[in-house]
Amino acid sequence: MTELTHPLATVPRGELVARAEADPHRPRFHFVSPAGWLNDPNGVSQWNGTYHLFYQYNPEGAFHHRILWGHAVSTDLVHWEDVPVALEPGLGPDDTDRDGCWSGVLVNDGGVPTLVYSGRHGERELPCVAVGSPDLLSWSKAPENPVIAAPPAGVDITAYRDHCVWREGETWRQLVGSGIRGRGGTAFLYESADLRSWDYVGPLFIGDSSGDQEATDWTGTMWECVDLFRSGAGVLGGPGGPADDVLVFSAWNDGDTRHPLYWSGRYSGDSFEPAALHRLDYGGRYFYAPQSFKDESGRRVMFGWLQEGRPEEAAVEAGWSGVMSLPRVATQAPDGTLSFAPVPELERLRTGHVQLPGQVLVGAVDTGIAGKQLDLELELELSAGSTVRLGVLGSGDGREETVVELSLAADGSSGTLFLDRSRSSLSAEEEGLDTEPREGPVPMPGGRVSLRVLVDRSAVEIFANGKPLTARAYPVLDGGHVTLAAEGSARLLSFDAWTMGEIFGGGRVLFP
Repeated sequence: MTELTHPLATVPRGELVARAEADPHRPRFHFVSPAGWLNDPNGVSQWNGTYHLFYQYNPEGAFHHRILWGHAVSTDLVHWEDVPVALEPGLGPDDTDRDGCWSGVLVNDGGVPTLVYSGRHGERELPCVAVGSPDLLSWSKAPENPVIAAPPAGVDITAYRDHCVWREGETWRQLVGSGIRGRGGTAFLYESADLRSWDYVGPLFIGDSSGDQEATDWTGTMWECVDLFRSGAGVLGGPGGPADDVLVFSAWNDGDTRHPLYWSGRYSGDSFEPAALHRLDYGGRYFYAPQSFKDESGRRVMFGWLQEGRPEEAAVEAGWSGVMSLPRVATQAPDGTLSFAPVPELERLRTGHVQLPGQVLVGAVDTGIAGKQLDLELELELSAGSTVRLGVLGSGDGREETVVELSLAADGSSGTLFLDRSRSSLSAEEEGLDTEPREGPVPMPGGRVSLRVLVDRSAVEIFANGKPLTARAYPVLDGGHVTLAAEGSARLLSFDAWTMGEIFGGGRVLFP
């Protein structure tokens, strides 16, 4: 096996899979690449009953370099099978994608599976097209690539890449993520009759980058991975309410990936009229570059990229980087915001059910639950001014623990979800781990909250009354203890816990 020459490639390619599989922090029921680097979900879809997950992939090592499109398939959104890489960069000096096949989508062009993606050449990313075989396992790039020769003329852009493509009647429409220097992020709108020849329409909507750059809802200088869809009844572009449409994007600034956001509003004609800006996931960059699709049952299913919270050098040494979120279903809440829940198919992985009785919470409760692959469901009722703390990935002696906190304001008007990672790892300072807290508001009518926490080694996904918070934690002590405690007056109505099975066996390879 040939050694690699990239300066970050300290692990020979032949050892990557073994290194990755041996890492105790590698999730077991989330999708991860065979080894190497994973980032954005691409082309997420269901085609003739089979779910397809494409993703940004570097099999040379756990770092972002010359990106390919990895590809996995599933019949249940739970168990995934690696299939051959869909796209690889061209080898010719003039190939539009010689430096990487970057993010994009899958569309159905009259029965022909078609990928629209960003081809990278030097510092330039331009829209490209590839068509697939009926089983979506082999792909041919269009000779017309790039299908858009350059960004809009006369516009000083910050970046230009990533795609959202849909059909309105006989016309294809496309959004390309971008930003206008000195103004803010945007999505440029195009239309086409054949996915090959595109006419520029204009910016769909332009954000404002002049606000507080440290704010959790700052919209950035560029919008990555734009995703436009209808959350209410009907189809995109058809009749709907003033806040039925959703424009999702990930705020980016000069190479810094910030957080996913979305505008609720109304898409009509050639523009988007925003109603309100919302945070998509309170974990910030730990649920980045989300992409969604409507499956054959009509559900809006979304995936996101869980970035690492450890330094690049640690990931390179471990042989892998990046986790795909569990698939989650997005629905429209009564207030017009999005509500999320893991797809119910994940319950197939549950084993070893443990149930705690309902009770008034006084101080700490011994749950007797432990594990590093867990699915926890709690129903709680908090009185005004109260806080409930659920500890996971604990060492049992208090030295390590990742704590999920739910609190209700003293006047009972609002609730907060807070993730405390200050004691997530004894090696945090030495290893340079990110332990910053994450938090966001949660509606708690009557003090009631449904809490779902899925723990998978270093991946943690939390859902509190439909509001998600995704993060990473890297404990080093052998434990996985679960604790429960309360301050003030709170009642545990129910507590169910399961151990989660694994979705991959051994024998994965970098190039299936």
